[in-house]
Amino acid sequence: MTRADFSGRTALITGGTRGIGAGIAQELVGRGANVVVTARKPDELDEIVRRLDPDGTGRAVAVRGSADDEAHQAEAVAVAVERFGRLDHLVANAAVNPQYGPLVDADLSAVRKVFEVNVTSVIAWVQQAWRQSMQEHGGSILAVASVGGLRAGSPIGAYNASKAAVIHLVRQLSGELGPGVRVNAIAPAVVKTKFATALYEGREEEVASAYPLKRLGVPEDTAKAGVFLLSDDASWITGATLVVDGGVTATG
Repeated sequence: MTRADFSGRTALITGGTRGIGAGIAQELVGRGANVVVTARKPDELDEIVRRLDPDGTGRAVAVRGSADDEAHQAEAVAVAVERFGRLDHLVANAAVNPQYGPLVDADLSAVRKVFEVNVTSVIAWVQQAWRQSMQEHGGSILAVASVGGLRAGSPIGAYNASKAAVIHLVRQLSGELGPGVRVNAIAPAVVKTKFATALYEGREEEVASAYPLKRLGVPEDTAKAGVFLLSDDASWITGATLVVDGGVTATG
């Protein structure tokens, strides 16, 4: 099967320096796209640009800032449009999880931060992409949700509730932005990233035993699924959330 070609297209990936975001950026560059990656840490941004564009062709650009900062959101989208002419694909990947334990005991400032970054900023990034490029040129948007948004019971309740909100946002936005812009999500289970380390470190085999495929995910698994939804191969798919979970939600 021929891989979808992204030559001449531009994607912006929030939280794109490591894990799922970096995996998606790498997959897009490998298929010909120009990419703009955002994150907070300058050293990580420098490193991902070197990885994505080792020859210094200018196809990978970094913009530093916090995902929930309005000025940063506007600047990053503007950089994509000014540098490459338009923004074709937005990947809303940046997320935080400062809350752990029962919600009844949660620090509400931590809960507010989760929703500000994981939910409100997704809307803000979409607004900027729409206003600065996609309203005129069209495009596709991918949000990174989680299987935690599909079921309850985890000690990261605020994070999971935020991802449930993201899944609903995808449905809402697909109706508002169609037909010119498609909006979809992926919902991964545990993927072996620095962000998810606390969920499997020191007991990976035990955690993976609950999965029918008997392994945890890796960024390449989510990257290929996400890039499919961004591509023209998914041209009749919008408002959908693709579960990428090694089968764990199918069996309990």
